[in-house]
This record gives sequence, structure tokens and C-alpha cells, in this order.
Amino acid sequence: MTKIEVLLAEDQGMVLGALAALLNTEPDITVVGTASNGSLALEAIAKKPPQVLVTDIEMPQMTGLELAAAVKERFPKTRIVILTTFARPGYLRRALDAGAQGYLLKDRPASELAEAIRRVHRGLRVVDPDLAAEAWTADPDPLTDRERQILQRAGDGMSTAEVARELGLSEGTVRNYLSESIAKLGVSNRIEAARLARSKGWL
Repeated sequence: MTKIEVLLAEDQGMVLGALAALLNTEPDITVVGTASNGSLALEAIAKKPPQVLVTDIEMPQMTGLELAAAVKERFPKTRIVILTTFARPGYLRRALDAGAQGYLLKDRPASELAEAIRRVHRGLRVVDPDLAAEAWTADPDPLTDRERQILQRAGDGMSTAEVARELGLSEGTVRNYLSESIAKLGVSNRIEAARLARSKGWL
């Protein structure tokens, strides 16, 4: 039997080890690699693209959504499953836009993950049914990709100057993007804007 080759990206070591062990018990699935962040996962995929990537969303250096978008562009034959604790419609929409074919929550039984891997490998889409229903009535994400990048860093406590340096922008440009984000979200400052955007799954 030809096994489905899977790469796992997860920043929590115990979760990563448990997922690998569980999936390797499946007769038709083999875990060919693991990575503790998105950047390492992308490096591993570049060396030998797996058939399926299973990735968390929130990871250091590169998020699962950024990883999914990069994999979709560079390695389109690799199918992507997002496995996360975040039951937020905004995250689901962004994951699908980034190229993910599956979106599952970590509180689901391990057997569902294995079946999701099989389904996306066959070219199907798998989405948590309750979250999919909720996504139909959720508010649309008003932020642009650049506004999201800047607001996320500002919400993490970075100063305007630090954000500007990291993204190669002027401080005035960063302030303009933050002002736009604050106005779109109808709040009074960057901290409230980041908090609201996170609660909606937009960051």
C-alpha cells in the first residue's frame, strides 16, 4: 500500500509528538517530517514536498496561514489542512483564501484528522461543520494584508519605529495604516483594534 506522506507543523512539542505518533499508527499515512514553526516547515517542504501539510495557525516566525499561502504558490500539489484551537469564522475564511483544503479543530477525535487527510489527498475539502455554518453569517474581514501585518505587530507591543524597521516602511506609513485600521474597526486606539480583530479571527 502506498502511504500518504504528511508533514506536521506545530510549535507545541508535546502536541507535535502526539500527532505524529497517532498518525503513524494509520496503515495508509506516514509522517515524513515535523517542524516547530512555519519557516522550518517551508524549508522542509522545499527539500521534498509532502502530499499533505497539517499545520497550526499561530506559530513563531511564520504563521500557519502565511505558510499555507506560500505553499499554495510554490508547491501547489501539496494539500493543506489547518488544525487549530481557534473556532473563529475569520480564521476559516482566511485559511480557505490562503489555499487550505481542510480546517479542523484540535478538540476533535484523532480519527477525524486521519480521515480529513485522506479526503483532502483525494481532492476534497473538509471543514468543521459547526464553524462552516457560523462563517456564513460572520462579519467580513475589512482589513488589507498590510493593515493586518502592522496591526498584529502593534498589538504584540511593537512600537511604530520597530514595526517600520521590520517591514521596511517609514514610520509615517505605519501610522497611516494603523489609523486606517482603527477607523475601519470603529475603536479608539491600536490596542483595542488588535483585540477586536483577534477576537474575530482577522489577525
